[in-house]
Amino acid sequence: MPDKTVEKVTTATGEPAPAAVAPDSGPGPAKARSLWSDAWHDLRRNPLFLISAVLILFLLVMAAWPSLFTSASPRDADLANHFREAPHWGSFFSPEWLGYDLQGRSVYARIVYGARASIMVGVGVTVCVTIIGTVVGMIAGYFGGWLDAVLSRVTDVFLGIPFILGALVVLNAFDKRNVWVVIMALAFLGWTQIARVARGAVITIKQADYVVAAKALGASTYRIMFKHILPNALAPIIVVATIALGGYIAAEATLSFLGVGLTEPTVSWGGDVNSGRADLRVAPHTLIVPSVMVSITVLSFLMFGDAVRNALDPKLR
Repeated sequence: MPDKTVEKVTTATGEPAPAAVAPDSGPGPAKARSLWSDAWHDLRRNPLFLISAVLILFLLVMAAWPSLFTSASPRDADLANHFREAPHWGSFFSPEWLGYDLQGRSVYARIVYGARASIMVGVGVTVCVTIIGTVVGMIAGYFGGWLDAVLSRVTDVFLGIPFILGALVVLNAFDKRNVWVVIMALAFLGWTQIARVARGAVITIKQADYVVAAKALGASTYRIMFKHILPNALAPIIVVATIALGGYIAAEATLSFLGVGLTEPTVSWGGDVNSGRADLRVAPHTLIVPSVMVSITVLSFLMFGDAVRNALDPKLR
């Protein structure tokens, strides 16, 4: 057998050279992150998102379980003892903490129970307009032609109706206006913006190579629209819907303030603002407290939507 010898390599000084070390291949190529994981990675490091998310979570818990925050009823009126009673700022979370209104009802209890109506209207309208607008926009953008022309003109007609004015006209047709009536009225007029966003996204995505390849392979229209196009068009739709949610809460409060929104026995922040405007000079807390709650809620959702937009839009990175 041939003699196997190992050749020793020496340096210029005659000392043995260190053994060669195989290059470290490293942990391997990093796994590519999707748009959603990339967005979540950015959101977790965004203080704007964290603050707004905490506020929204607090409002959702208060809307779902108001009894955790107060044992008082928002409808119990005691004119003899609590007529326009001033706030007791040291009595935290008690019925008299934020004072009493013109009818002797606890302002704090009405603030807690009023969160449910505002959150339900905002979320309900957002869900409805997202579904309607996405369906209309996808049909118009994918099929094009005369169908796109008809749906676009219908969208333009609804878009030309002033939102608050149109809601005033629609809601005036109802004597009793509960949460579901307000949701349907606002959703009837508010789907146009998402429809236009969805249409533009679909027109862009349907020209992509993977959509063309799916058509060439004989994929059905349903599969192309809901398996290939919709998942890639969701990002701009979610951004618009999230930002619009705060606007719908403000719209409900505005309509209730004008007297055509939610009616009794539904507890509403906008209704409390309407009833407290006459007492601004003698009992300003009846107007200021619900107004501040509306502002905080709307601001929280706007901040949340702005953070989501920055995370999902590659141009803003």
